[in-house]
Amino acid sequence: MTKKGYWVAMVDIADQEGYKEYIALNKAAFDKYGATFVVRAGKSQVMEGPAANRLAVIEFKDYETALACYNSPEYQTAIKAREPHAKAHLAVVEGV
Repeated sequence: MTKKGYWVAMVDIADQEGYKEYIALNKAAFDKYGATFVVRAGKSQVMEGPAANRLAVIEFKDYETALACYNSPEYQTAIKAREPHAKAHLAVVEGV
């Protein structure tokens, strides 16, 4: 059985309006690599470590696909659009 891959992200958004371009651009990568949001924003409380105003967990069919999505030209373009408006802490993790 193949283990799923996940992105676990904490994002601190400074400019909500500017962040909308990142959301529009990341859709191309997420659609291409079959991403599914398990957690997207919603009610949360950071219990330890630095605070962030948006949390997300994104599921992929496997770890390799999760890495490929992050490294894709589509997502790299989205990162450039995000950087002026938000700081992200993101890990790619293999599931159990």
